[in-house]
Amino acid sequence: MYGFESVVRYSEVDVHRHMTLTALLELLQDCCIFQSEHLGIGMDYLKERKRAWVLSSWQVIVKRYPLLGEKVTAFTWAYECKGFYGYRNFKVVDEQGGVVAYANSIWIYMDTEKMRPARIPQELAAVYSMDEPLEMEKAGRKLDLEGEWEKAAPVPVQKFHIDTNQHVNNSKYVMIGQEYLPEGFKIGELRAEYRKAAVLADTFYPRIGVKENQVTVSLENEEGKPYAVLEFIEEN
Repeated sequence: MYGFESVVRYSEVDVHRHMTLTALLELLQDCCIFQSEHLGIGMDYLKERKRAWVLSSWQVIVKRYPLLGEKVTAFTWAYECKGFYGYRNFKVVDEQGGVVAYANSIWIYMDTEKMRPARIPQELAAVYSMDEPLEMEKAGRKLDLEGEWEKAAPVPVQKFHIDTNQHVNNSKYVMIGQEYLPEGFKIGELRAEYRKAAVLADTFYPRIGVKENQVTVSLENEEGKPYAVLEFIEEN
């Protein structure tokens, strides 16, 4: 298990001084990147071997959104490697040890030269030293695209959406998807499935589906094939 402390910054909060979901996701991303760097199997290690970890899906449950200036600690740990899939949990706690948020995620180990999944080497999995998985009700990796949908105006990919992998960062899809939520919709759970990496020349054609206490946003190409499917579930 790896963890690091952080303080909720002004740049990470909404109009009510609460940490945004996007900022929370970026905290989780930072945590797993920091762990890999700490273990000596980070970005340079992967680049030399023409490999990368690509997020396939994650399920994030938010108990509460921390306030500006609040101290939090993010933890992450790998709990299984199977074939080209890596499985990882996250947890964020406050100063009293109360759980702020927790998550399950599935990653694909990619050959960046051939642009296809690659089997995870045993020696790489061994460095992470697997821990026990979180006790939580895990959602399926694939999200449902059935039902009635409304289309929204196209959204071109911008430079600030792009990360070091030269494609849209995982959190930016969510940031775009949140724009289609009703006013006052408080997100208690996010489920995201990433199907195809979008790059700078791409444009998203959003479709929005509303069902009871959830809103699903599919960010698609012009042919209707999703880059990412995002399911926002309202807090009870």
